[in-house]
Amino acid sequence: MTETGGRRDAMIAVDIGTASAKVVAYDTQGHQLTQYGVPYPLDEPQPGWAEQDPLRVHAAVLEAIGAVVADLGRPVAGLAFSTAMHSLIGLDADGEPITPSIIWADARASRQAERLRAVPSGLALHRRTGTPVHPMAPLPKLLWLAEQEPQLFGRAAYWVGIKDWILLRLCDELVTDHSVASGTGLMDIHRLAWDPEALGIAGITEAQLPRLVSTTAVLPGLTAEAAAATRLPRRTPVVVGAGDGPLANLGLGAVAPGVMACSIGTSGAMRVVVEHPGVDPLGGVYCYALTERRWVVGGAINNGGVVLDWAGDALAPELGEDAEEELLALAARAPVGSGGLIMLPYLLSERAPHWSALPRGAYVGLTHGHRRSHLVRAAIEGVCQQLALVLASVRAAGNEVHEVRASGGFARSDLWRQILADVLGMPVRFPAGHEGSSLGAALLGMQALGRIASVDVAADLVRIEETVQPDAAAAATYATLLPLFSELYDALVPTFTSLRRLAPGLPPEPVPTPPPL
Repeated sequence: MTETGGRRDAMIAVDIGTASAKVVAYDTQGHQLTQYGVPYPLDEPQPGWAEQDPLRVHAAVLEAIGAVVADLGRPVAGLAFSTAMHSLIGLDADGEPITPSIIWADARASRQAERLRAVPSGLALHRRTGTPVHPMAPLPKLLWLAEQEPQLFGRAAYWVGIKDWILLRLCDELVTDHSVASGTGLMDIHRLAWDPEALGIAGITEAQLPRLVSTTAVLPGLTAEAAAATRLPRRTPVVVGAGDGPLANLGLGAVAPGVMACSIGTSGAMRVVVEHPGVDPLGGVYCYALTERRWVVGGAINNGGVVLDWAGDALAPELGEDAEEELLALAARAPVGSGGLIMLPYLLSERAPHWSALPRGAYVGLTHGHRRSHLVRAAIEGVCQQLALVLASVRAAGNEVHEVRASGGFARSDLWRQILADVLGMPVRFPAGHEGSSLGAALLGMQALGRIASVDVAADLVRIEETVQPDAAAAATYATLLPLFSELYDALVPTFTSLRRLAPGLPPEPVPTPPPL
């Protein structure tokens, strides 16, 4: 790595996540120096709603930065930001929040999204903005607010994301980066400008949105209040940064063409860095900015490790809360393909490549001979098969994929690692010491401040710890089953639609049964 600044300077990455603010300091070789995290709650005032208090997020960011600075013991080159994407906050004329932060997991705008997707211009909007027409995105959320909360909607002077608002409080500048903006459904990714048609649909003006800037844009410093709270000099450079998904590719070293990043935590995602923006013909993937010359094409799925958690609660409650190891041992007893049993793992509806709030989970092919081991294994296989559909959509967008680098909680399991390699039909590499989007933010900040030549050095920084090769026979079985898995979604859409129509007249969905004491 080339250095043009002080060798002892630290770059502080601020990762504004869904559950916490995590702040990590790195040296210019990408080594972690210290970190600190502050959690904040998720509010669900109604079924399907997901909100957070911007004031609590702001307080958590200040506390975490201050703690890292106090522990660091060396000069700070600057701050660089990562954020969970798709949040929406309404501000008054003074820049104060008049709404909660409505986060990506909020599904209240499902009907608005479906209405937009149903018209011919819906796919054109997706192709132009890079953002799927889905309730996660700010565009359908704005439609919902205009229709359901018109007085509140009319009071908003500005509409921003959570990172935009944090930067406003820290630096007194109202800006948003191309990466976060490319996840709103409101920016033309080909022109890097707000899209007039999308703004017209949302019922807002460009003046109500932050100024668009590069992900490597540097804000000149902190307000007096922010400097005092973080223990940093007022002239500390602040790099605007990007969305956590694109930055996670940097953290995995998946920046070269054809190298895909895969993550499976509670949810999951597949992403590849490309040089030109674009989505597949059917709109199965998103396209978000990383820098002006780097874009990330891929898709996120709602149902990752949460499916295994559900299997433990529903199928083996006697194992208790920390049953992951026992569940995986149970799944290992079942054969590849789970004896012809297929699970659609849509417990929390689904994002890529279908981008619909309609689907529900389903087991198909169940026979008298199937046992718990088959059901648990089919759940894991279903998650991996859904990721394989995302991979197919990325390839359909014209992108070569020859390597997969994976991370996340699933990587603790040898079985899950092997199933992923077998379902994808290609080797899967597992980096050591994966730091995710915080390392990506730090590298982006180093490039912006001239401490490294380019974020491309990420490929050299990340050491591969293990490569899992697919088993030829298992891969052949999964290749045979994948078309059936894919067809089932379309076949069941009428059923999903009927279930939602009938839901108000049916008894409420059961509350999950707690594990026995």
